[in-house]
Amino acid sequence: MGHVSGIAYVRYQAPDLDLMENFLLDFGMIRSVRTASALYMRGTGPNHHLHITELGEQSRGIGIGMIAASLTDLEEIAASAGATIEESNEPGGGLRAILTDPNGFRVDIIHGQQQLEPLPVRMPLILNNSLETNRVGKVQRPEPGPSHVARTEHAVLIGPNFAEALDFYENTLGMKISDRSYDGHVDNTVAAFIRCGLGDGYTDHHTIGLLNAPMTGFEHCAFISLDWDDVMLGHEHLKAAGYSHAWGVGRHTLGSEVFDYWLDPFGNKVEHTSDGDMLNDSHVAGDTPIELENYFIWAPPPVPRVHEEPVA
Repeated sequence: MGHVSGIAYVRYQAPDLDLMENFLLDFGMIRSVRTASALYMRGTGPNHHLHITELGEQSRGIGIGMIAASLTDLEEIAASAGATIEESNEPGGGLRAILTDPNGFRVDIIHGQQQLEPLPVRMPLILNNSLETNRVGKVQRPEPGPSHVARTEHAVLIGPNFAEALDFYENTLGMKISDRSYDGHVDNTVAAFIRCGLGDGYTDHHTIGLLNAPMTGFEHCAFISLDWDDVMLGHEHLKAAGYSHAWGVGRHTLGSEVFDYWLDPFGNKVEHTSDGDMLNDSHVAGDTPIELENYFIWAPPPVPRVHEEPVA
């Protein structure tokens, strides 16, 4: 079985590339490439791009790009899925196989994509606590402004073919379950948080989240910020710019991340995150009831969407 080693990017469609680019700049990304029909935005890390927006009339999530751990892994995944390996015709190049998951999401498996020179950023802040004084004789004054997005952490995908999708990510892409959520009875799993299966190697608590739902779409996607303060600075910057807030700032239970959710101009939910759990294959998956209160340790209530009832 082939394995993926991480998520490279998410792919959306939107009717206005200018609006999306302006938002993503304020969110903390930087333009990598823009063509007449697509926008490719990078972070401060070496990945060529983290977010693709294709120009189109409908606003929707299209799919994701996953990194094959090696050329052999790409070949094994492609063979398992009956897909063809091709030279990518998109910026960043490399080899890819284009798969479709059971809910209809496009899943690019990529290898050898161009890497960019990382962008300069300040060092993450060193925090003192009640037991250890890790910082002495130095002040901390991070500059106001957008967050500094480093890389993609995860995407949460919803759709009606939950069991089939879970089988696809586990048995075609070699991923592992970190945690499950159930509705009513522990055997009724309706959500799964899955990570890359890297054996003894540590990886994000979840790279893909799957949620059983009657419709198909992106619930949200998440990007890692420089540090905890960087999440807060990004929050204040996006608030001052007048964007719509969705939920946060808070700390998750499953994954432990500090989180902050915003809506892009087309209603897609995007997350700044920091300080997430890193797991390897010695981790034993847990089961948690699906209720919202089990998904955060501390946080304000989510901001109601226009079409939603207020959250109790």
